[in-house]
Amino acid sequence: MIERAVTSERELRELYGHPGERAVAKEQPVIDEHCREFITHAPFLVMGTAGADGRCDVSPKGDAPGFVLVLDDSHLVIPDRLGNNRIDGHLNIVDNPHVGMIFLIPGREDTLRVNGRACVVRDAEVLARLEAQGKRPKVAIGVEIEECFLHCAKAFKRSGLWDRERWPDVTGLPSMAKILWDQIDLQATASCSVEEYERDMEDRLRRGLY
Repeated sequence: MIERAVTSERELRELYGHPGERAVAKEQPVIDEHCREFITHAPFLVMGTAGADGRCDVSPKGDAPGFVLVLDDSHLVIPDRLGNNRIDGHLNIVDNPHVGMIFLIPGREDTLRVNGRACVVRDAEVLARLEAQGKRPKVAIGVEIEECFLHCAKAFKRSGLWDRERWPDVTGLPSMAKILWDQIDLQATASCSVEEYERDMEDRLRRGLY
């Protein structure tokens, strides 16, 4: 049970005050040369979307550095590589184009935040430019930039995300396959063992990247 929830901007400002001048001034309405370089070097991003009903989804996107194509100072496109076909984010974008993204570069603790309006792109010329491993994506996510800015490194320093010495011991943490085995109750319906299911899942992952 969550109690004493903050319900207004006034309460938030009483707690936090207002951002400093530099925190506001760093926001850019376009992809300048520095943001473009960051995007070019980033092999990974997370994208947040929300449907018309307000239900949210956050989806990871990743490939070799440069997989996100910057078209100009106001537009970028993200290839949609093979996945599980849930298309939660795509469905949200069709209903509500507003998206938020965080670009990450391994080993670098600051991140790039990009917000804008998205659409699901089927343009053949654009998709051809996003081809990888001889495979062209079915669609891409196009984003018209509204704001982008660098986010400080505090969260990464606190978490020690890139510091191997601070990584948690996951020895006893079950694999995704074993978790799904329990959650979906595959033991009652599968014609294989949990170990065989895990090996099959790993094999399908290797063969289905592109």
